[in-house]
Amino acid sequence: MTPATLQTSPVTGAASATWDAIIIGAGMSGLYQQIRLRELGMKVRVFEAGTGVGGTWYWNRYPGCRFDSESYSYGFSFDKELLQEWSWSEHFAPQPETERYLNLVADKYDLRRDIQFSARVKAARWDEVDRLWTVTLDSGSRHRSRFLITAIGALSAPTMPDFPGMDAFEGEAYHTGLWPKAPVDFTGKRVAVIGTGASGVQTIQEVAKTAAQLTVFQRTPNWCAPLHNGRIPPEEMAAIRARYDEIFRRCDETFSCFLHTPDPRNTFDVSAEEREAFLEKLYSERGFGIWVGNFKDILTNRAANEEISRFVADKIRQRVKDPKVAELLIPKNHGFGTRRVPLETRYYECYNQPNVALVDTRATPIERITPTGIRTSDAEYGFDIIVYATGFDALRGAFDRIDFTGREGATLKEKWQDGATSLVGMLQDGFPNMFMLLGPHTALGNIPRSIEFNVDWVTRLLRHLQENSLTYVEARPEAVARWMDHVMEVAQGLLSMEVDSWMTGVNRNVAGRQTRVVARYTGSAPTYRAWANGIADRGYAELVLA
Repeated sequence: MTPATLQTSPVTGAASATWDAIIIGAGMSGLYQQIRLRELGMKVRVFEAGTGVGGTWYWNRYPGCRFDSESYSYGFSFDKELLQEWSWSEHFAPQPETERYLNLVADKYDLRRDIQFSARVKAARWDEVDRLWTVTLDSGSRHRSRFLITAIGALSAPTMPDFPGMDAFEGEAYHTGLWPKAPVDFTGKRVAVIGTGASGVQTIQEVAKTAAQLTVFQRTPNWCAPLHNGRIPPEEMAAIRARYDEIFRRCDETFSCFLHTPDPRNTFDVSAEEREAFLEKLYSERGFGIWVGNFKDILTNRAANEEISRFVADKIRQRVKDPKVAELLIPKNHGFGTRRVPLETRYYECYNQPNVALVDTRATPIERITPTGIRTSDAEYGFDIIVYATGFDALRGAFDRIDFTGREGATLKEKWQDGATSLVGMLQDGFPNMFMLLGPHTALGNIPRSIEFNVDWVTRLLRHLQENSLTYVEARPEAVARWMDHVMEVAQGLLSMEVDSWMTGVNRNVAGRQTRVVARYTGSAPTYRAWANGIADRGYAELVLA
């Protein structure tokens, strides 16, 4: 289908809508929103920067990339038939399998006919006269729609460090979030990995298996916990299929939509022996239980957090043979769980291998990238491949890369210059008819569970507009202010708010991201859903409808 461009009325000369809705992004949220809008009979166009569907699971194809939510809690829940047809091969599926899954969804619902690939959105401007959005692509083509829906993800804007000489490197260089489709062979190569966040940890585990020499450049160590992945045999998959209603009901009930939720006890409610046994149990179990299924006070009580931090630090010391290396891998500037916890498979054991070395860039900073490698303040290293596992401009970064202009010429960048705001993470005053599926201050956690709720919420609102012959919706400023007061309130007392991380809006690789803010919603998913559903149940009084 050839995308339509601007149309002009032969009677009035005014521009008219080419589409009822434009969706930016063909990842999980964009695909599901596309399905739901079709059910409303809407004419939809999706613009996707990549050449295929999948979003996160299209771009992030680096070695070792996989879920850290249980696979069977991650897929779409809305299609009962698909749930029975699809088999997950592992408890935490690898990227290629997830990409195949999302391609199956696109095939089953014939979604590609409404998607324009290799189409990066440059700008979106609200037309106050026609009450339409004009979306401009990098190619220069412009497209008009009544409604604009961003499905651009919370972790989708990769960031690169600003080392001198990066362009002069003569070997291969890759960012984990922009990995090529062609395989990268590390066999017998000298490889550098810069960064030890979640993507860095997963990459390091794989590269260490074949590289002649792997040098890890670490600025800030992270608390990592075992993934305990495993294959899912057919009989177990059959049992999982029989429990899908129970699995998704459990996700709806838990704090972060994972299969794990905080233990009702406080850390010091039990004896030291019981506490140690409980932590050992969590450390031996699959997934995020040790982070989000731990004692309920580990993220608010300093002494409790010190206890779990001590426990995990001891595990690192037991697993890493060189005591000096072990100490470098133990965080000293934040407690366990106050930043995002990467899950790993023999990550710490990598540092016991003779082909793996660790460089502490706080002690010996990287000074520049040379044509043949990396120079720090005390040494020069030669490399064939450099991997930048330097993360993303999280939460609002993807929004900042598009020039959104709302009413009266106000831009979203200006609106958010002192920190992003929203109404339940999905609407913003001053930006009519625009919906953010994973906008700031939505409930994150197990992302697809948030996606399904948010898409259904937006769809319910659009149905309400249709049924009442309305074409305009905007969040009231006072409603945004009340929501933001709630966002600030639930963040009080969290130890994570004392820590610099993408979860508090701090990113040293991005200019203007040095001030700590409440960058995300830290309350429970059930509380978030109740607040959002309350808006709908009250007849959308918090919104301007026309």
